[in-house]
Amino acid sequence: MRQFVLFFMLCWPLAVQADEAAWTPLSGAQISAALTGRVVQYGSAWQDFRASGKTLYNAGRDSWGYWRVEGDQYCSQWPPSDLWACYDMTGNGDRLRFIGAAGDISEAVYRPAAD
Repeated sequence: MRQFVLFFMLCWPLAVQADEAAWTPLSGAQISAALTGRVVQYGSAWQDFRASGKTLYNAGRDSWGYWRVEGDQYCSQWPPSDLWACYDMTGNGDRLRFIGAAGDISEAVYRPAAD
């Protein structure tokens, strides 16, 4: 048992590093392609990114805002504020990360398309 614990302790950081290495920074064009017309799930909340630039976020109730791509960042604005917040993005298969200026990370996955 001791050997298993030691093995796990030695290998776990390598598995975490391998997963982190799989996250690829997204360019502006990739962000637009990844989000336009898509719905992503963040835990118990979801967000719909409309081609019109409107976005619907729901964490129990609807909240409408706006989204756009500036350079290589995703940006959003939520009324009544007129301020835009921008995020770097990385991708790993069907997973996306939104990375704030302070290094905060929100991870999302694509929701299956409705039939």
